[in-house]
Amino acid sequence: MPVFASPSKARMITDQTSIHAASPKERVRLEALRSVALIEFIKGAIVLAAAISLYWLDPSDVTEAFLNFVHISPDHHFARLLFAFADRLSDIKEWQVIAGASCYSGLRFAESYGLWRARPWAEWIALVSGAIYLPIEIKLLAHRLSLFHASIFVVNVAIVLFMFYLRIYLPNKEKLRAARGE
Repeated sequence: MPVFASPSKARMITDQTSIHAASPKERVRLEALRSVALIEFIKGAIVLAAAISLYWLDPSDVTEAFLNFVHISPDHHFARLLFAFADRLSDIKEWQVIAGASCYSGLRFAESYGLWRARPWAEWIALVSGAIYLPIEIKLLAHRLSLFHASIFVVNVAIVLFMFYLRIYLPNKEKLRAARGE
């Protein structure tokens, strides 16, 4: 018996009945997916809010507040790059940044919706987008170990492993069982 219901069965559960009517294993899967959906929604909202704030705030002030929030020293190489970028922003470039951030946020919001509804396409987006960030996060950890960076890395690894489990491991396990006639 598979650990979790098939994606189509999980979709039926989220579409037609409440999460409380699902089996305990299906409920755990859906709760985990909804936790990831919440994280993705928060990421999208933060990026969108930061980009929109560029319309009313000075980009250098936004950069300084962001660096203080993530506890990165203004003397750090990454901080100097951000300040240089903020200084070069013109009105047109600000709108390009806002448009890019809006697209990123739109993707995060769509992914969040799909994960909330247990859609396989959203699980694939979460797997691929999370895996893309891992090398960058490893590089950041190698250069400067901080609780903030380590926390982000651990959460991202957990999300990638969970999505790998749902999208790759479980389907292959079910195929092997079917091939053996179990």
